[in-house]
Amino acid sequence: MQNLENKIEEKNVSKEIIVNDQSDQVQTTTLDYYEKNGDLFAQDVDHVNFSQMQLRFISKLPQQAKILDFGCGSGRDSHAFLNAGFDVEAIDGSKKMCEIAQSKTGLSVRNIRFEQLDDQNKYDGVWACASLLHLPKNELPKVFSKIIESLKEEGIFYSSFKYGSFEGYRNGRYFTDFTESSMNELLEQFPELKCIESWISSDVRPGRMEQKWLNIIVQKQTKS
Repeated sequence: MQNLENKIEEKNVSKEIIVNDQSDQVQTTTLDYYEKNGDLFAQDVDHVNFSQMQLRFISKLPQQAKILDFGCGSGRDSHAFLNAGFDVEAIDGSKKMCEIAQSKTGLSVRNIRFEQLDDQNKYDGVWACASLLHLPKNELPKVFSKIIESLKEEGIFYSSFKYGSFEGYRNGRYFTDFTESSMNELLEQFPELKCIESWISSDVRPGRMEQKWLNIIVQKQTKS
C-alpha cells in the first residue's frame, strides 16, 4: 500500500532542486508545506514505532527529566515522553503542526522557529528528530548554539538527518543531508559538546527501508 507521504509528494512536484538561496524563504516554503499537508503527514508518522530511538535517548536522562521536543511535528514523540513520566515542552514552526501536536498531547505547544529559541539552562534533554534537517547548513551553527544555551550542564541532545551530501529542495521542503564527515565538521565548532553516539539507521516507514538516516547524541560538558 502506498504510504501517505508518497501521496503528498505526488501532490507536490516530486523532484530535487539544488539551491543557493539561504534566505527566510527557505523556512517559509517548508513551513507552507506543513500547513498544507499537516494532516496527511501526521497520519504517515504517527503509526510508526519509534520506541527504539526514543529509548536510546531517554536512557541517558535522569528520572523525570525536562525534555524539549524541538520541532515536534505531530507530537508523536512528545506523547511517548509524557507517557514515560518526563516533563515535556514542545515547539514547532508550523501553526498546523502545533495544533495537531497540542490535540495529541494536551501540551501548550509553542509556535516559534528554531532560531527564536531563547531558553537558558532549562532542559535535561533536547530532542530534534528529523526537524533541523530543514535548515540550510550555514544556519545550523546558530541554532546549535541556541540549543547549547538551553541545555543544563551535562544535558543531552539528539538529532537526525537524512544521510548524504544533498542540500536543496525535495518535494516542496528544504533538506540538508549529512554524512559522518560533514557532521564531525559541524560538531568541531562546538568544543562544549561531546559526541556520545552516532549511528546510521534505516527509515522505519513502510516502503522506505532503503533510505538512510544519520543519528547523533551529544552531551553538553560541565564547565571546568
